[in-house]
Parts: sequence; C-alpha cells; structure tokens
Amino acid sequence: MPSTISDIKVKTIAGEDKQLGEYAGKVLLIVNVASQCGYTPQYKGLEELSKKYSAAGLRVLGFPCNDFGAQEPGSNSEIVNFCTTKYGVTFELFDKVHAKGSQQHPLYAKLTSAADPKGEVSWNFEKFLVSKQGEVVARFRSSVGPDSPELIAAIDRELAK
Repeated sequence: MPSTISDIKVKTIAGEDKQLGEYAGKVLLIVNVASQCGYTPQYKGLEELSKKYSAAGLRVLGFPCNDFGAQEPGSNSEIVNFCTTKYGVTFELFDKVHAKGSQQHPLYAKLTSAADPKGEVSWNFEKFLVSKQGEVVARFRSSVGPDSPELIAAIDRELAK
C-alpha cells in the first residue's frame, strides 16, 4: 500500500493519468460522489467550499462511485454534464472508482485504512480530509454536509498549518 496519498495514481474524468503528488502543499477534500443519491445536493456545498477556499489551498476532488445503491450509473461524460449543468461544479472530477469491495481503488484502500474510524466507506458523499503533506487527517460520514461547522473547522485548521 502506498505510504501517502501522494504516491497514488488516479485517472481524471477525461481519462488522463494523474499522480496525487501533484497536489503536494494543498489540502484535499476527497469525496465519493453520485448523481442519484439523497446526498447529491451536497454537490452545491462542495462547489461553494471549492470556490471559497481554493485561493487558500483547498482542492475538492470528486470520485464518482456506483458502489452504493447503483446511484452513479452514468458514463463519465454524463456525470460531467449533470454536475456542471445542475450544480455548476468546477472542482475536479475523476474517473469512476470502487470505494469498497474486491475491486477497491488503491486511493480508497489508503483512505479507509488511514482515517479514523477505519473501515469501508458506508455510502456516497463520505469525505476524507488530507493534509498538505498527503496524510489523511479526518473522515466525515455522508450525513456531515459541506457547510457543517466540524468540516469547515477541520479545513480551516489544515489550511492554517
């Protein structure tokens, strides 16, 4: 398993390889997203976080995932169209991943083993906060919205370091 998030390679939603190490020095909020979930309106709040904190060094990274209730059945182009049209998403979206199970992406293997509480992602829109050094520093369940005081406090804390 990679020692930090920075060692992991992912694919952009356009299919290009990207090393998460390219985000060194940035605070990351990594979220498994879905277009047909009760939590889907969180896209709006995630976009607001991205706009508010981008200049300070936060990057919101959305990873579409169809593992929970088959709530992300679309193709990458359908996902981009939905996110930009319905929620005005400008933060980065990536290729669909498995957040759990036998085909779990290495990113989610690292996130779920490094964050407290440890264990599999339980639903869409679970959030992981990663420090500027590529270490997982916090985990927030789906019910914790992007405008939640506890999430905002954690982001502020990491950006201040």
